[in-house]
Amino acid sequence: MDVILISIFSAIIIFITVYSMIKVLNIAYKREEITPRKRRVLVTSSILIGLLVTSILPFGYQKIFDGFLQPLL
Repeated sequence: MDVILISIFSAIIIFITVYSMIKVLNIAYKREEITPRKRRVLVTSSILIGLLVTSILPFGYQKIFDGFLQPLL
């Protein structure tokens, strides 16, 4: 139960970060500081990295709870 809650809150933080990065990239594109192709690549890569990290987090948290915190509890 703890792992699920921690993973959900971490996923929310990651999605807020990715959303903010996309907003910044859109502003840079409107100011013509980056090209459309570069914007597309950066938006796609930030979304994919966010999804990858979000999908790996529960396994990492589970390992932390099982390996390090179990002897303490």
